[in-house]
Amino acid sequence: MTEDPFDAIEQMLAAMFGPQMAADAVAALRASGVDPERLAQMSGMGDLSRLTPAQLGGLQAQLQQLFAGAGGGTVNWAMGQDLALRTVRGDADPVITAADAERIRDALAVADLWLDAATDFMPAPGPREAWTRSKWVERTLPVWKEVCAPVADAATSALADALEQQINRLPDSEAAAAHMGALGKLMRSMAGTAFGLQLGQAIGELGRQAVAATDVGLPLMRESGTALVPTNVATFAAELEADVEQVRLFLAVREAAAARLYAHVPWLRSQLLAAVEAYTRGIVIDVEAVEQAVAQVDPNDPEAIRRALESGMFSPQDTAAQKEALENLETLLALVEGWVEVVTARALAPHLPLAVALREMVRRRRVQGGPAEQVFARLIGLEFRPRRVREAARLWEQLGAELGDADRDAFWRHPDVVPTAAELANPEDFLTMRRAAQDMDAQMDADLASLLDGTLGYADGAKDADAGNSESGQDRPEGH
Repeated sequence: MTEDPFDAIEQMLAAMFGPQMAADAVAALRASGVDPERLAQMSGMGDLSRLTPAQLGGLQAQLQQLFAGAGGGTVNWAMGQDLALRTVRGDADPVITAADAERIRDALAVADLWLDAATDFMPAPGPREAWTRSKWVERTLPVWKEVCAPVADAATSALADALEQQINRLPDSEAAAAHMGALGKLMRSMAGTAFGLQLGQAIGELGRQAVAATDVGLPLMRESGTALVPTNVATFAAELEADVEQVRLFLAVREAAAARLYAHVPWLRSQLLAAVEAYTRGIVIDVEAVEQAVAQVDPNDPEAIRRALESGMFSPQDTAAQKEALENLETLLALVEGWVEVVTARALAPHLPLAVALREMVRRRRVQGGPAEQVFARLIGLEFRPRRVREAARLWEQLGAELGDADRDAFWRHPDVVPTAAELANPEDFLTMRRAAQDMDAQMDADLASLLDGTLGYADGAKDADAGNSESGQDRPEGH
């Protein structure tokens, strides 16, 4: 038993940060007027002064997890992953049975056979897998870290700074300032944990909805392969009141088509993630908005911090750089989704009666979004509903009809060749504009060649005739 709750806190912090930093942090907490029981509320342990040794050890372990993964202004991804996994398991995450795995592998194998008639891209290498919701979180989290890290780090630092300023405004803040280094570490840990938990919650919600590895358009696996989530496929089919086998085949063809594209267009994955990074890196945190939000927050109340995060305090500023980065990202996502739609429709047309209806249902689902996407939009300003998907689909359909599948897919051979945002605005004029540009380039090349060999400005054969006249003396002045 411990009479002074701060003694218990100091004991736990000493195990994590060392005796001196623990003493400084507790001194700062005392001087700031912090209620030590707030830390107990974070763990549900109740009165710190009445903890048994076993409960004290449990609280120490929880605080270790809380603070250890978020020092220095970075996000506590360990707790974020833990919350994501608890979220996807909240309403059951059935194990994959042998029958489930076989049905998924069969559907993905059939998908590859059907896609051979719709694209020259070969099947993606790698395994064909059935994932639980938990597996979806575990396999995609490394990419989510890449996507979210730039803005998460900036937002965490802004929140930590605002929390520290709020501590400075408390009574006896001058006494606390002497120990602000240690307290600042704790504040940054709390901020990093709060942001990590919000991202974990959003990723977990996506994991409850995602039917495949490429469900949000981004390449969420670092390695090649295809995967479906049988539990979510069945739920999706039930929501549509559609035959689950047809839905499974439809989603398998979409997944296999996206996997082929990413596997055989080497630059695409890196360009997409670079576009996301450029967008998130350019996000400007509105420090004044953060400070105003935190001014209403008890800095030792994690629930209040969570509510402040959800208020949208990190909404990105509408800068020119942000607009350009967002346009680049949306264009690439629309081109990917439009190509997948067209190729999927071609592959399914002879085989699946529900294909057209399912295509529209998937489009509607993407446009409507869900709670998880709303969280991402608030936290990092990123939405997974690119505009102009219909325009991109019309463009790929037109290219396939006029040029054939091989020449259509050749537009993926280099990032300088893929359609631009301006060209997506007028997909019907794409080929006319490209051919006109090619003719202009060819004329410029011809003019440059003529300039270099001295024939620029002469009609065909004129230079030779002029040279002949010069040799016969006809071009010399009279009297000579």
